[in-house]
Amino acid sequence: MNSHSDQPQPSIFTRNTILILFGAFSYQAASMLMNPLIVGFTHSLGASAVLAGMIAAMMNFVSLLFRPFAGQLTDTVSKYKLAFIGGGLLLLASVGYAVAIAPWMIALFRIANGIGFALCSVCMATWLSGMLPRNKVGMGMGYYGMMNALGMAIAPALGIFVYSHFSYRIAFLCATVFSAILLILIQFVLDRGLPLQTAVQGGKHKLRIVQPKVIPVAIIIMLLSIPYFATQSYIVEYVAARHLHVAVGSFFIIYAVILLVMRIVLKDYFDRVPFKWFLLAGTICDLIGMVGLMNLYNIWMMILAAAGLAGGYGLMYSVCQSTALLVAPMEEQGLANSTFYIGMDTDGARANHWRLPVRLPAVQHVLSGADAGRADYGDCVPDFSQATPSLSDICKDVPVQFAGTSFFVVKILPDWYTLQM
Repeated sequence: MNSHSDQPQPSIFTRNTILILFGAFSYQAASMLMNPLIVGFTHSLGASAVLAGMIAAMMNFVSLLFRPFAGQLTDTVSKYKLAFIGGGLLLLASVGYAVAIAPWMIALFRIANGIGFALCSVCMATWLSGMLPRNKVGMGMGYYGMMNALGMAIAPALGIFVYSHFSYRIAFLCATVFSAILLILIQFVLDRGLPLQTAVQGGKHKLRIVQPKVIPVAIIIMLLSIPYFATQSYIVEYVAARHLHVAVGSFFIIYAVILLVMRIVLKDYFDRVPFKWFLLAGTICDLIGMVGLMNLYNIWMMILAAAGLAGGYGLMYSVCQSTALLVAPMEEQGLANSTFYIGMDTDGARANHWRLPVRLPAVQHVLSGADAGRADYGDCVPDFSQATPSLSDICKDVPVQFAGTSFFVVKILPDWYTLQM
């Protein structure tokens, strides 16, 4: 009889991990609630469409630039302290948006928002992974990704609802609630996430921008995120321009529900199935999602598109993040997380910057359609024939993604390191 089978497996759900999981939802919700509203709010304060787009993109660019430093800090400073500082910056940003009276004030608070988001995303994920058994990292990070996905889906819908029924400023104050919840939750985490002794041995810590072993994974998640971020950037104007009879606001809710089901069903496979099979399945699912978006004529094609992106980018987000943590040394888990997020930030910043001046009126027109009595955006319907990207624009990167990820699976990845998962 195998003695290992008689030993009870430790649960990944402890007081500390549950608090961090809900904290992850809170920090994600705090930022994602504000993001869809920033462009319109900045424009309402007198900024041009170009300036409003640039200010909105600042958070992503600041996060991208600050990620390496966040990774270094996470490996050398208490995760609790970094989460507290990051949550405080998110709280400051949300209150700042609510009281801002000029575009330059929004710009300043976007910088705080970007730094706070970078700190929270890196240190919270590293904090959780350090509490998980190494043979359960895949499952644990799957739940972490699920909470992030729920925050990304629920918070924007809540923000849009509050804005359409009340005002921008009330919506931003809702984000302060999520930031405050994060700050409260981490007070009850007993494990303060102190750095490993080897990470600060001799009082010196070598400055590194990235964790080299994680670079292939960062490139893969960057390629896999292209369809998702392109959809996030274009879907509102795409649907409006072609007069498609679908409720575009429901897309990401459907995406989140499907992803939630997938992660629960597959939770026991994240630590058992080899990485390459997840990657192959994820790439195919992304392509299926794009086929659904190309034929977005009814709710069923929307469900197909959402399911494809959930099975592609959605699942691979967690798989890639857990892989990044497993291949990196324990004393560089923070740097591994920051390297992983750099891949996402690179594509996210590019997608959010694409045609932002064009997206402003389209997004506001569609999101405020239920509030047609307002005068501030009533005449902001753009000339979609000139502004809207063609279908080839939306899908042009998919062959690059498919070829790039396939090349990494077949050639580069096995030579870089062996994944024993």
